[in-house]
Amino acid sequence: MASYSFSGHESFACKSLWLKKGYDFIVHEHDFNAPEAVIHLGVGKNMVTAIRYWMRVCGIMDDDMWLGRYLFDEQNGKDPYLEDLATLWLLHFNLVFKAQASIYKIFFCNFQRERIRFTKEQLANHIKYKLIDDGQKNSYTENTVKKDIDVLIHNYALPRKPQSNEDFSALFIDLDLLRINEDGKEYYFNTEGKRKAPMQIFLYALNKLKEKEGDHTLPYDDIRHNIGMTFCMADAEIIEMLKLISSRYSNYLAYSDEAGIRQVQFIKDVSSEELLNDYYEANI
Repeated sequence: MASYSFSGHESFACKSLWLKKGYDFIVHEHDFNAPEAVIHLGVGKNMVTAIRYWMRVCGIMDDDMWLGRYLFDEQNGKDPYLEDLATLWLLHFNLVFKAQASIYKIFFCNFQRERIRFTKEQLANHIKYKLIDDGQKNSYTENTVKKDIDVLIHNYALPRKPQSNEDFSALFIDLDLLRINEDGKEYYFNTEGKRKAPMQIFLYALNKLKEKEGDHTLPYDDIRHNIGMTFCMADAEIIEMLKLISSRYSNYLAYSDEAGIRQVQFIKDVSSEELLNDYYEANI
């Protein structure tokens, strides 16, 4: 049975420098629960909780902080100040795929299949009925889900009339995946003319899906649902990407489309670090 988790962010969207700030905080052996955390982080108590939350749901605190060290280490970090768009795609994928913040998986991989344009109320209703269908009605609290929706939109959509630099500070705005209509009341997934995830990040995502499924063969429908929808890609874009990856990384995997059966077959195992290195060492 599926389980769902909402809230934990204290109504704060993830600010661009929070993950680096939180990583440095842990590296210096500070404690998020300690009273002096507000001093070391230079933020209020609620923000301390929010920073810890975003580090967890974005995968920075997984696997002995491997991803944190890989990105944010002061000496060897690949992109400590999030200057490369690929890093945002990587963190965005982790946020959706890990599903520790349930709304992001529901939003990109389920709700997007029903509606490209939507209101907050339509998204809230979708979440409510999905939880009911999954036997998790008790996990739905109207006010909590509404706050989650507000934070999600703040994370991804630039306000129609930005009032201050704070409006530009949310982590995933530069991906341009979500936009607001002129009336400010309706939103839409930006599926056309959007920025595109690099092939190495898509391959990283394929590898994570393979590890999760425990199978070296990935059906196209699984790839589309778990990765293509996360990156707001149309079928033609996904297939083009798979063909490109299959050609470039033929030593790792092969994409096939035979008798109407589309799938990716991994030929050998590869580490996340190796895949990410292939991007960052060529682009930084």
